[in-house]
Amino acid sequence: MNFLNHYFDVIKIKWAAITFFVFAAQMVFAQIPEIIQKPISYGEERQELSLQYLKEHYGIEIDSPTINPRMIVLHYTAGGTLETNFQLFNSPYLNADRKAISSASGLNVSAHFLVDKDGTIYQLMEPTQFARHVIGLNYMAIGIENVAKNASELTNEQIEANAQLIRYLTNKYPIEYLIGHHEYTRFKGSKLWKEKNPNYLTEKHDPGNAFMEEVRNKISDLGLKNSPD
Repeated sequence: MNFLNHYFDVIKIKWAAITFFVFAAQMVFAQIPEIIQKPISYGEERQELSLQYLKEHYGIEIDSPTINPRMIVLHYTAGGTLETNFQLFNSPYLNADRKAISSASGLNVSAHFLVDKDGTIYQLMEPTQFARHVIGLNYMAIGIENVAKNASELTNEQIEANAQLIRYLTNKYPIEYLIGHHEYTRFKGSKLWKEKNPNYLTEKHDPGNAFMEEVRNKISDLGLKNSPD
């Protein structure tokens, strides 16, 4: 009888373990957001401009413009719609009116993901492709743009979508840092900062402290850092 009791106890423990892992797996899969593929042009011109940027600004010489993501940077677009921002990013060349950054490179700005006001997530690039979206840190940073003119236009749906996307990307890549674009200068002077031109800096306000606080509250368990070690 003792043997049977022990046997059934073991079965119960194993069944409880299996149930737990099934539940955990369901939770993980439930976190995967719906992502619509909407790729921007990443042809030979953009690749050559990206390789040139990596070499001139970071001293990185590689054969293909790829990154090893360790950081996620959140932005807002400062206006436009989903489609107008997609068209803006789609060209390999920077708009002539971007005088503050055009002297640094003719490479266009872009982001890996674009989140519409209703929370729909669009993937514009592979997360391991190089994109110009944050000075000094592009070599390691995934960019997420949110369609909004300013911080007051950012929506709860975007907050939720950003949190889900960050959780998904952190499961997929060794992400250590999460910052808003306005927080990027915290890394200046750290071992992570690679910008070779000390005068190449811009003042940023996106997406703002309130948005970052809301997003961080939703993914606080991930332990992502917002400043250098």
